[in-house]
Amino acid sequence: MRFESTRFVRYMLSSIATCFVLAGAAVAGPPLICHPFDIGNAKSLPWISHDWNLTGAENYDTHDLSGDTQDILNSSQIPLIHMETLRRATLYARKDPVAAKQLLLQLVARAKSAEASSSPDAFSLFDAAYLSEAYKQWLGEKGENPANGLDGLPWLKHATQLRPNDPQMAFAAALITLRGPEADHRGYAQLATAGAKNDALLKRNLASHFLGAESQTMSEMILKSNETKVARQ
Repeated sequence: MRFESTRFVRYMLSSIATCFVLAGAAVAGPPLICHPFDIGNAKSLPWISHDWNLTGAENYDTHDLSGDTQDILNSSQIPLIHMETLRRATLYARKDPVAAKQLLLQLVARAKSAEASSSPDAFSLFDAAYLSEAYKQWLGEKGENPANGLDGLPWLKHATQLRPNDPQMAFAAALITLRGPEADHRGYAQLATAGAKNDALLKRNLASHFLGAESQTMSEMILKSNETKVARQ
């Protein structure tokens, strides 16, 4: 019991440090992980806090992670809900390697099925891309990361081509491509910020600060104001 408690504390402190150390060095922490996305009252995976509790609901059974995540994804056509749900799923996945692999394999299978379809579903491609890149930012490059060797960018590009006027999906793409490709990133960032004028939820997310009131807003981050460098774990 004492061992489990000690491991939990170490995990929590390590998670918090990952975001704060990078932020303190004027480098944003993992952009898909350290910043919660505002989804209003929409349903997502259970969570206790939107602040610095990066462990979720401690009594959540991660054996249900894959099924619960896909149920939420399948019921929504709002990219920000997908983004926040996959962010939470990634945080839970770090504590359960079996659940992490199961979820990724199922989303990758959906993406490959979509690619082979004459009418591909953009969200199937988007979800696999987003989770792959989130895993890379949070689970690292160790052998137990099931996303090692996967490149989510082709799926992401295909998804945004299928939804060329979706500023929320462009926002996600801008976060994923903060380190390039630069031309793609600029296009995504411009579409996201321009589209926020007619999307109140996206506007709130872009106006929010990444790591506290003294940090850049999400809009400033994706537009790379002050030439901010963003690390990709």
